[in-house]
Amino acid sequence: MSRSHGELEHYLQEIGRTNLLTPLEERQLGWSIINDGCHNAKDRLIRANLRLVVAISKNYNNRGMTLADLIEEGNVGLIRAAEGFDPAQGARFSTYASWWIKQAIKRTLLHARQPVHIPAYMVELIARAKEFARDFEQKHGRSPTDPEMAKLLSVPPRKYAVVRQAMDTQSASTISTANDDEQRGFSETFADASQVAPEELSGNREIYSVVMQLLDVIDERDASILRLRFGLQGEQPLTLKEIGARIGLTRERVRQLESEALGRIRSAIESGHPVRWFEERRKIRQRVDL
Repeated sequence: MSRSHGELEHYLQEIGRTNLLTPLEERQLGWSIINDGCHNAKDRLIRANLRLVVAISKNYNNRGMTLADLIEEGNVGLIRAAEGFDPAQGARFSTYASWWIKQAIKRTLLHARQPVHIPAYMVELIARAKEFARDFEQKHGRSPTDPEMAKLLSVPPRKYAVVRQAMDTQSASTISTANDDEQRGFSETFADASQVAPEELSGNREIYSVVMQLLDVIDERDASILRLRFGLQGEQPLTLKEIGARIGLTRERVRQLESEALGRIRSAIESGHPVRWFEERRKIRQRVDL
């Protein structure tokens, strides 16, 4: 239920009285949630970051939802972040939580505006396709063909056909109101959600296509965990606990596998030839097994 203006003002005053957390306090609360399932720790972590939700929600104002409704949806994302925060990754909670908050708000805006649901991850590909098409038209004086677009996006032709279909069903109003933050989409999402330092991956528009290629060559179980963790199959991203329940592993084991898989992907990307990097290591493992 939406809050009235007076109720919203009172809410903002209330959350402003809560002290912010130090990095050490965040880690301590995170470990209490992971190891002990402590509800008080979870509640404190959430309350100390309610102002972060307000700050992010203001960036999405005037898009068909009131600020109060945006804040409520953002709070849902904040709760999910508190449930999935892993202090062992080394990032501040605000970095991790920002992604969940934005995703909660974006998904609500998409559902509110579009009669046909388009997965949130597809928004990134659509935005990139639009940008590449504009650049191509300016340079060549004509629209690119489907094979040319697939090559520009670094995706197989069959995958671009899916993108093209999504572009046809997405309303023009949604496209026109997407801001730069939404158009960066996946590179920012991947950086926040994996808790890799933002400066390492943020702004790298090729990260999506590279990662999707790598998911086809890495260990099947690792690929499945990453797809579930980041919603790469069009589903709602899952927490470590939810993934563990689905594939029959403990939360801690899922966390270890996720961390190891992300580390290997990062090493592969840094090599300059990511697919070859994995293929060479697979051959080495096969020789060792023999």
